Amino acid sequence: MTDDALLDDELAPPETLTLPLDGWHRAQGTRMVEFAGYHMPIQYEGIMAEHQWVREAAGLFDVSHMGQLRIAGPNVVAALEALLPADVAGLGEGRQRYSLLLADDGGILDDLMLARLPAGDPLGEGAEGESAFYMVVNGATKWDDMGHLRERLDDAITLNLLDERALLALQGPKAVDVLDRLVPGVAALGFMQADAFDWNGSALWISRSGYTGEDGFEISVPDDAVEALAAALVGEREVKPIGLGARDSLRLEAGLPLYGHDLTPETTPVEADLGFALSKRRREEGGFPGAERILGEHASGSAMKRVGLTVEGRQPVREGALVVDGEGAPIGRVTSGGFAPSVGQPIAMAFVPAALAVPGTAINLLQRGKPHAATVVPMPFVPHRYVRKGAPK
Repeated sequence: MTDDALLDDELAPPETLTLPLDGWHRAQGTRMVEFAGYHMPIQYEGIMAEHQWVREAAGLFDVSHMGQLRIAGPNVVAALEALLPADVAGLGEGRQRYSLLLADDGGILDDLMLARLPAGDPLGEGAEGESAFYMVVNGATKWDDMGHLRERLDDAITLNLLDERALLALQGPKAVDVLDRLVPGVAALGFMQADAFDWNGSALWISRSGYTGEDGFEISVPDDAVEALAAALVGEREVKPIGLGARDSLRLEAGLPLYGHDLTPETTPVEADLGFALSKRRREEGGFPGAERILGEHASGSAMKRVGLTVEGRQPVREGALVVDGEGAPIGRVTSGGFAPSVGQPIAMAFVPAALAVPGTAINLLQRGKPHAATVVPMPFVPHRYVRKGAPK
């Protein structure tokens, strides 16, 4: 077998897998569905109840399907800046940033989180003085992401899938009280800060971040300790387990895009309204895939734009519904939609012509032949409640 064939085999997506907490989820009475190549919990008590619990208390999500990667080696900063539009060089130890893996034409291959690991590298055996990074990518794309990264990174740079670690997310206004009770010191973290912690002899990597718009944490934990940690967390009165259904409604209210739906390889960062992911230095210097196209759109605007919509009535519009003009001709598309419990009405995200992306603009939608009236509104639909501490690095 050739080296290329070995690499292809190593990075090939496996059959549908089970999460380390699969048995634990089933014991809670959840309903499991297939998502991103894994059997995952969709709901426990019901999507509406779980959604509201996260907004008011704290919910525990199992996101172990996500790809946790460690990337390290000589010139790793320059190597990552050749693939991402982030200011990797300016990312301080224990700091995390949202970024994008870009195709050569500027299309989005994935969105991700990137953190610089501190000296001592709690997730690996890095060489002295070597920079190391922790990257979290989407579960459905992680195998393609690894292939893309491995193909473009120098052989001297190591790329490891941390497949013996699970990932939990604790989200909600009471998350900090709960987690600091079990893991003292996490309350000192601010939004997009991360650090290593110990819990009963298990090494944790915890960031203050998440996908709900609420304050919260994402916790990387060894597989052999995740069930005990999950049990300890839901053993606290403020915490309940939450499924994929509420995760989706929460992120939609927070105006957060979902890869494969609101973001695709045909979407650029400017079209997706993710200009904040283009750091100032990188906008000035370029040097990332698709920079000419992306920076041109950043300066002059893109033809299409991702916007938030409120929908009249009680009937939600779903992904795939059309945005139409006055004559009924398609001019855009809904990419996410549903009923928003915290807003009390249906909401959606859609790509519309830039001229229609102004808040207050009336939008016509067509779903299964039925018209719906909508209005462009600013996102997020529900204010973010992140806790920021200290100056960014």
